[in-house]
Parts: sequence; structure tokens; C-alpha cells
Amino acid sequence: MSEQRQSRPPGPAPSAARLQEAALAHLARFATTEAGLRRVLARRVDRWARAAEQAGEADVAPRAAAAKAAIAEIASKLAAAGTVDDVAFAASRARRLLRTGRSRRAALAHLAQKGVDAETAAAALPEGAESELDAAIAFCRRRRIGPFARAEADPDARRKALAALARAGFAHGIAAQALRMDPALAEDRLIALRQG
Repeated sequence: MSEQRQSRPPGPAPSAARLQEAALAHLARFATTEAGLRRVLARRVDRWARAAEQAGEADVAPRAAAAKAAIAEIASKLAAAGTVDDVAFAASRARRLLRTGRSRRAALAHLAQKGVDAETAAAALPEGAESELDAAIAFCRRRRIGPFARAEADPDARRKALAALARAGFAHGIAAQALRMDPALAEDRLIALRQG
């Protein structure tokens, strides 16, 4: 016999004060952008609206719309206070992405998905072939290809490694250079990347 799960009552409509508390609780646990915070709060309002409709409450849509209108104000206030900082988020996330082997192109796409505008994302990522090479080396380390391969690479394995680097967003020249790199030099570059 299985017990049927009873649905909890939806509770009152999310007020500006409750949404502010939810925003602060989210920010205490997660780094996010202003756009990301707006999405989190909007999902909370949507969950409440679905539960209220299932419970048969009246006038759900106007109360949900009022709550969603408060979200923009809450996110803007937190951004103005510096609690939500898209520039700091982009800089921190960009460093992490490059250390884990993401190409500049993949890092830009990731930051755009998180709600960072293109100009801020581009400013957060280092320019130049050297930083892109470091990211490609980190990718090689993670995938155990190129200088970090366990066995000598045959032509088929090299082709597959180049394809993996290309799918990750690395240019052919950078990918080829990373695959040819001496293992000791590659390890030294990774240590420098982690430290700096």
C-alpha cells in the first residue's frame, strides 16, 4: 500500500518582504547575477501560483503579477547596494572556468547564460593566446590527452583529441600547440594558472 502524498497549502502570495528574505537567503548560499536572482525569485512566484491554482484559490494571476513586479525592484536595490555584483561574479566565474579548461568562447557563452552582459563578460576574461593556451592545457589535463596522455598518441588518438578541443571552443592552432607541449612544461603552466 502506498500512501498518497498530501499537497501542502500554497500559503499567502509572496510579498515584497518575503521575496527580499528569499533573495538574501539565496545570496547567502550562492553567487549570482542580478538576472539570475530575478530568475530564482520568478520561479518561486511561479511555484506559488501553480500551487494556489491547484488549491482552487481565486485571483491568483493578479497576485502573482504583483509579486513579479516587486522582483525587479528587489533585484535592483540589492545590485545598487552591492550585494549583487555582476562584475565581481563575472571575474570570479571567469577565473574558475579558465582554470577548469574552458575556452574563451565557452566561458563567454556560460557567462551570457548566467545573465552577464557581453561587455562585462569580455572584460572579465583575459585576452590573448597565452591564457587560451593555459585553458587548453587544463582541458588536456582533465581529459588526459596530449601531454597528459597515459600512452603515446597514435594519429587516430591525436585526431580525436583535436576534435575534442575544437568542440570545446579552442582554435586549431592553440589545440595543436597544447597537444604537442612537453609534459613538464604543461604541468608548470597549470601550477602557475592555479596560483595566479
